[in-house]
Amino acid sequence: GERRDDDTGKHTLRVGYISSLITLTLGQSQTAVDLIRLAARLHDIGKIGIPDQVLLKPGKLTSEEYTLMKKHTTIGAEMLAGSTSPLIRLAEEIALTHHERWDGKGYPQGLAGRDIPLSGRIVAVADVFDALTHERPYKDAWSIERVVEELYAMRGSQFDPKVVNAFLKIVKDGKLAKLESLEVLHS
Repeated sequence: GERRDDDTGKHTLRVGYISSLITLTLGQSQTAVDLIRLAARLHDIGKIGIPDQVLLKPGKLTSEEYTLMKKHTTIGAEMLAGSTSPLIRLAEEIALTHHERWDGKGYPQGLAGRDIPLSGRIVAVADVFDALTHERPYKDAWSIERVVEELYAMRGSQFDPKVVNAFLKIVKDGKLAKLESLEVLHS
């Protein structure tokens, strides 16, 4: 699953790490921090069900392809459904909700504001930051500064303002400097 998301397979690890930093900055318990670090790694597990010609397309998706791509949220949630494990239940919640938007214009359910679980709101920011700062088949990597500006601009529309503020504090405090180190990604 990790290797379908980027060439190195480290996207999921980075999203887990960034999500844990946001969770900690928001003042959540150490248990919550540890759980989200692991559960967030499964946010895109549903991409296993998306054909390579769509997932790896080196250009803009057609409306039909985009509709198919959006199904990775429900596919992932269905794959993880039914567990009694707190970790897998959180991963299911994240898989389903990490593309919801604060303004209700996201998918798959069109949830808005606090109706989106906090875990989904956190992973949404972490996922977008990592996706934009790394090259993908369909786009070049953006600078951290450009992504920070984009996240700030999307506070209150795409993203929960409190989550963005926590992320901006992490950036300001230099806590992302360790992001690419193997010690962080494999601990």
